[in-house]
Amino acid sequence: MTAPDLPLSTELLPGQSLRVALDAGAALVVLEGRVRVVSPPSWFGETVLAVKNDYREGEAYVAERGGWVEIEARAPAPARIRGVPRPASHMALRPSPVAQLLRLLLH
Repeated sequence: MTAPDLPLSTELLPGQSLRVALDAGAALVVLEGRVRVVSPPSWFGETVLAVKNDYREGEAYVAERGGWVEIEARAPAPARIRGVPRPASHMALRPSPVAQLLRLLLH
């Protein structure tokens, strides 16, 4: 599932997680509750790192680069998130690298 494919809002029960492919500049907005977002892995020297950050109601995660992120509900109550595609001003005429990779993997 990619950010544009997310329904208007997605509910995650406590402990549930969701993996989603995001293009650079796309955002996830926390409508309710608290979530942890694990960014796509990246290399730092010879070590692979994935940054984990918690977001509360009203906060947003904006993907600095495209890739798969994991979203986990962290509060004792359900969390609701909404995917927001990157702004049209950043969209290129060609598909993003993430969209191209998904197309290759799925076809």
